[in-house]
Amino acid sequence: QVQLVESGGGSVQAGGSLRLSCAASGNTHSGDRIAWFRQSPEKEREGVAAIDTGGDLTYYAEFTKGRFTISQDNSGNTVDLQMNSLKAEDTGMYYCAVDFMPWIRGRTWYDDSNYDYWGQGTQVTVSS
Repeated sequence: QVQLVESGGGSVQAGGSLRLSCAASGNTHSGDRIAWFRQSPEKEREGVAAIDTGGDLTYYAEFTKGRFTISQDNSGNTVDLQMNSLKAEDTGMYYCAVDFMPWIRGRTWYDDSNYDYWGQGTQVTVSS
């Protein structure tokens, strides 16, 4: 069993920044992949960024375009998403999720069906 707790969401004006945190506890392992997804009423859930906690490989959606940075602490149990130059279209509920088997051939980071546990989400609202 794994628990994921997101924090750091809030309301900002366009151009501002937020730092989201995902605290993982329970049966996690080095080598898990932790990702951030987001969802809004207008869009389906989409991958934002991910990190392989064993090797520090990172993955980003094109729309982040250098604005977002995903990182982990030394324990690998906290994964942050630094979001800069926020836009109104970044508004949504942000979730973190963990994939226990990212090493499976052909497994993509942005496919939400690959993730085993999800947090409850943290709301990000960007006003223009």
